[in-house]
Amino acid sequence: MSEKALAPPRHEARDVGLRFAVRAVALLLVGLLGMIGLVTWLYPGTIGERFVPASLPQSAVPALQSSPRADMAAFHRDQMRRLNSAGWIDQSAGRAHIPIADAMRKTAADGIPGWPGAPP
Repeated sequence: MSEKALAPPRHEARDVGLRFAVRAVALLLVGLLGMIGLVTWLYPGTIGERFVPASLPQSAVPALQSSPRADMAAFHRDQMRRLNSAGWIDQSAGRAHIPIADAMRKTAADGIPGWPGAPP
């Protein structure tokens, strides 16, 4: 077996040419511009000048409950006081509210107009 002498190292003679590189870059740019055009055509009005106001409106800070049980107790107390008292809703229209026990007693005695009665 004879050993052949190796050829001296050299650069690749078939590299990518300048013409191919220019065409590839041009093709990428045309594709990118085509995509931009397609998106603009599909979603008109989404590209434009948008101004953010100089000062954004401040939202109210939420009021956190320091004692939910006490708040619920106060709410229940107010509702029960209103439910068991009499007073005006709109005095000029002659609308008032009466205690719930009185309202139920009056409804039971008078009935509800148009409500079907008990079957015979």
